[in-house]
Amino acid sequence: MADVTAAHTFRPADYTAHLFDLDGVITPTAEVHMRAWADMFSRFLTSRGIEEAYTDADYFAHVDGRPRYDGVRTFLRSRGIDLDEGTDEDPGIQDPGAETVRGLGNRKNDLVLSLLRADGVAPYPGTVTYLDSLPATARLAIVSSSRNAEEVLRGAGLLDRFEHIVDGNVATREGLPGKPAPDTFLHATQLLGIDPRDSVVYEDAVSGVQAGSSGDFGAVIGVDRGAGSAELAAAGATFVVADLEELA
Repeated sequence: MADVTAAHTFRPADYTAHLFDLDGVITPTAEVHMRAWADMFSRFLTSRGIEEAYTDADYFAHVDGRPRYDGVRTFLRSRGIDLDEGTDEDPGIQDPGAETVRGLGNRKNDLVLSLLRADGVAPYPGTVTYLDSLPATARLAIVSSSRNAEEVLRGAGLLDRFEHIVDGNVATREGLPGKPAPDTFLHATQLLGIDPRDSVVYEDAVSGVQAGSSGDFGAVIGVDRGAGSAELAAAGATFVVADLEELA
């Protein structure tokens, strides 16, 4: 049952635009990202002789929902580690000379792509049920920090459901700050031509909910895939659900 964290009842049909995060909301690729971050950071810490292990708590506190390189910086900062920024072309930690913020981020992305190609991707059934339940007039967009959003949506068979994809590539091209800033969600409403107050944000990450909460959107739906319902509510979620099917 939906955890009502606001005084009014949420009715999807009351809103025109629906802005969905991808990983953890549309597809269970958040689990793939978690595995890749854990693999990459664990190897990195071990290579430096650091005994304090990387944990799931680190993922939710420092990485979840953030653009890739921001996640690297935030985690390293939490451990007091300072690396050169590097460049987008750094090949990752296979090359010790590229042990940089961007090198670590690129290594993590290589691991994600390998896992996706090996295991494939399927959308959450409850999310598909919810998408099917929305009015035919609903305007849909993806707002994701991932740079692989189009590839993931194509693999999940959902690419044609969404009018616009505002992903990490778009954010870089347009100079948009990533979540927890609201700019990528606001950019999606501009592309759709819809007022933010007539739009709903769907997010599973605390940083994403914070982005929705700070953007004057009509509602922010927190989808609890592990971040914690209390944490999502505290970040500003209007409602928290375990699965979007609860709202269908």
